[in-house]
Amino acid sequence: MSRLLAAVLLSMAAVSARALPPPCNAGLVWADSNGNGVMDRGEKPLAGIKVSDGVELVRTDAEGRYLMPVVDGRTVFVIKPPGYDLPQRGDGLPDFWTHIRTAPGPTLKYGGIPAAFPSCRNFGLLARKSQAGRGNALEILVFSDTQAKSATDIDYYRRDIVEPLAGKRKARFGITLGDVVNDDLSLYPALNQVTRLLQLPWLHVAGNHDLDFDAARDEDSLLTFRNSYGPDTFAWEEPQAVFIGLDDVVYLPGQKPAYIGGLRPDQFAFLQAYLPTVPRDRLLVLGVHIPLFDAKPGVETFRHADRSRLFELLQEFPHVLVLSGHSHTQQHVYHGAASGWQGATPLHEYNVGAVCGAFWSGAKDAAGIPDSRMSDGTPNGYASLSVKPGGSYSLSWHPARDPGATLVLYAPKVLRQGAYPAWGVYANVFMGQADTKVEYRIDAGDWKTMARVQQPDPGLLAENFRDDQAENLRGYDRSPEATPSMHLWRGALPTDLAVGGHEIEVRFFDTQGRAQSARARYRLETASP
Repeated sequence: MSRLLAAVLLSMAAVSARALPPPCNAGLVWADSNGNGVMDRGEKPLAGIKVSDGVELVRTDAEGRYLMPVVDGRTVFVIKPPGYDLPQRGDGLPDFWTHIRTAPGPTLKYGGIPAAFPSCRNFGLLARKSQAGRGNALEILVFSDTQAKSATDIDYYRRDIVEPLAGKRKARFGITLGDVVNDDLSLYPALNQVTRLLQLPWLHVAGNHDLDFDAARDEDSLLTFRNSYGPDTFAWEEPQAVFIGLDDVVYLPGQKPAYIGGLRPDQFAFLQAYLPTVPRDRLLVLGVHIPLFDAKPGVETFRHADRSRLFELLQEFPHVLVLSGHSHTQQHVYHGAASGWQGATPLHEYNVGAVCGAFWSGAKDAAGIPDSRMSDGTPNGYASLSVKPGGSYSLSWHPARDPGATLVLYAPKVLRQGAYPAWGVYANVFMGQADTKVEYRIDAGDWKTMARVQQPDPGLLAENFRDDQAENLRGYDRSPEATPSMHLWRGALPTDLAVGGHEIEVRFFDTQGRAQSARARYRLETASP
């Protein structure tokens, strides 16, 4: 290379370097009254607003300004305060974050976070016109495991979940508890366009199928997810509740299994900085993907040391709820001393069923949508959380094709009069818990208590049999093998009644004291040996 050419290249590099903005992690938070993204004359800065990079936490000063260290690879986000909303990004997601990227990251199949020199980021907040104040209930939609593996699955998601739901529920926002897609991260934009039809701010927690599996370390395994959805640690505040989302998937490249449930040191640093600012009179909701309980007896599926440390940070809060996904079944777990929880009352973890059910499997209905019920017999669908002032809350499960259904009954159609009463009615109560009282009666007679049983769902067993007997596939994938359900009840059917039809009525009372019921019929006939 000639000296002249070398001098020219050095000169160009110097000019290029001077043209790049200096690394920056500072900005302004203000009330954007007209929502144009620019602080106009008369618009006021907001003091005391919390801003974090997932590790450190600062508050804006009297002039609405914040300043944080520049740390490559972190994502800076504003914690939405009560009484405010956030503007939308171009993809419809809430605009509350920016990446700090001062050097190129690893080369990943799905792109990761592109290299860029950061500029200062300002956050305009929108004062809420319709206040959901402390005297009102707050409703949130809760999805888990949309888990699309193709454009076909995204179409199922649109027709089965989103379109029937859009505009039907008065929710403040929604959250998806991980496994947004099934390993193919290129599907994020298409899936987001469907979720956008709900016209709600939507938050996302990362799942084990949202990882960059070509990343060499856990720290880089969510770069593509973060490029689409922002921080993998975040908080969101409402007058009735505070929500914290945490990536609890620890990637273990080269190992089997390739991940375990747990938390990183930076997440504990964030919690230690943020939790002291959280009011104790609100419900504190923790959203994760992998359950905090061990999915298999004797197998540590969530690192116990991390769970103990997390529980220690949470135990002083009187109202805590954990929402998790991952299992593609549904159950309620109450943590106590055996799992390291030392709070005044047991810690409720609701392990939410999957939007995709059993991975969009099973025979298709008349609309061409797979049955996709989960292995415990729960229909695919979504949950809702209603929070009242003072920390009280209620949860509901909404089957996709019958959002108001709370249980399903299985009973024989015909029995022999006088036969030994060995056959019964089964009730799969989707949100049933260990202390749920389920009762039944025949022909409007006396109510009798049903017994909780841990057996496979009879309806799914029948699907398994139909799949076994079919000469050809009944769907893209067959229904899952039925596993014991945690919310199944049984009552013996009497056979000493008159010949003819008899009505079965089953009821239970939900956590709000509301009676939920369903009916079925069976018939008694005479028979000779």
